[in-house]
Amino acid sequence: MPLKNIKKLLDQEVAARNNNLELSYEKPDPLFVASKYQNETIALICALFAYGNAGLIVKFLDSLDFSLLDSTEETIEKELASHYYRFQKHEDVIAVFIALKRLKQINSIENIFYEGYKKEHNVLDGLWQCIDTLKKVYPYQTQGYDFLVGSTPRRMSSAGTYKRYMMYLRWMVRKDKLDMGLWSKIDKKDLLMPLDTHTFKMSQKLGLLKRKSCDMKAVVELTEQFKKWDSSDPIKYDFALYRIGQEKIEI
Repeated sequence: MPLKNIKKLLDQEVAARNNNLELSYEKPDPLFVASKYQNETIALICALFAYGNAGLIVKFLDSLDFSLLDSTEETIEKELASHYYRFQKHEDVIAVFIALKRLKQINSIENIFYEGYKKEHNVLDGLWQCIDTLKKVYPYQTQGYDFLVGSTPRRMSSAGTYKRYMMYLRWMVRKDKLDMGLWSKIDKKDLLMPLDTHTFKMSQKLGLLKRKSCDMKAVVELTEQFKKWDSSDPIKYDFALYRIGQEKIEI
């Protein structure tokens, strides 16, 4: 199918899916839980645990008491002692809450992110600033926790897609019927495409992406393609592309 036809189809999907009915228990998405709170810290927890089956993600997030972010660290440890999710043991879930509680006491996530971003308007610089700060406020380390919060790559050529963080940035920066737009300091034109194996394969199938590896270079390539269609808001296509793959819509 020619790219102009793909664009027309995706533009239609973007418009059709820009409504509250796209987020429900019948159509599970971690944004469904995050949207209930309209809070940058809770949204980050929702994004970090957003891997695996969407229904199970929502079920796990619903089991969390986010008011614990305002409790003592002892209370957090006690109340989350039986919570775990896939690669994360209860100690890892507790660590995320404590780290983000400490982060909140220093500054907002937006301000921390902005410190890195503002130099060159590069969202990756902002992300490295966030990850580094998170690890400084609570230097905790296990395999499950490291998987959740990620690390700063030594070389960009070896960087993964940072899909969950890119999705979080979409939620925070864009504002429509789906995305919350809680931040004001980051320009949506600078966002990068959240790319997982599903959207990667779908993008290849549609001829949007030539790269064979699902990595940061693929993220940039796909983002550049969408910038040709909408330079001010390239990531608006993310949710529609994701749903097309999830719902196995034939194109």
